[in-house]
Amino acid sequence: MEGSLLFTRASEGVKHIRSEDGTILTKPFLDLCKLLLPLIDKFGSQMSCIKADVACNITKLEIKYASNPTKYNKLYSVTKEEVESKIARTTSSCTNALVWLNRAMDFMVQLFSNLIDHPEWSMTQACTDSYKRTLKKWHGWVAISTFRVLIKLAPERKKFMSSVGGSVELNAQIEKLCTIFAPVLEDNHRFLASVGVDDLKAP
Repeated sequence: MEGSLLFTRASEGVKHIRSEDGTILTKPFLDLCKLLLPLIDKFGSQMSCIKADVACNITKLEIKYASNPTKYNKLYSVTKEEVESKIARTTSSCTNALVWLNRAMDFMVQLFSNLIDHPEWSMTQACTDSYKRTLKKWHGWVAISTFRVLIKLAPERKKFMSSVGGSVELNAQIEKLCTIFAPVLEDNHRFLASVGVDDLKAP
């Protein structure tokens, strides 16, 4: 999908994430995450393992939702159920999938914000700052070392921005998406923290 169209569709998708009472809905949230998934490809083939992990978390939540769309219409319903069953903190839980999916979206939003707000930064600088702000504190030393290598292999900034259709118009669309999607991710963090699971770390 051409860059400007992707970000336009993503911004439209954010509008449907909440119900009339402000509740975050499962399917629209997962649909938006899935729409943004191809952006990981722009970092190069070395990021295929990261993309696969994010896709796996989306799929796990989609399968749970599909098992009972009415029951799991609201994004937090699965986590509430798993907290009550005392399985929310297990690595195989849907809650674990939601925690890491939300963090992956955090990383992407922060990265694109960095690229728009700091045109003087290299791609490595933008990625490193985003990683420190979003994912690093939840990773063990193996994951940190792996990410450090992957970031060094990231494409040059100009090439990356060109691959997503870089332009003044696109920059405005990226900025709009980051501005309206970030509060959704923050709400997810607040909920996950309120039930004691936002501190899950990589094994």
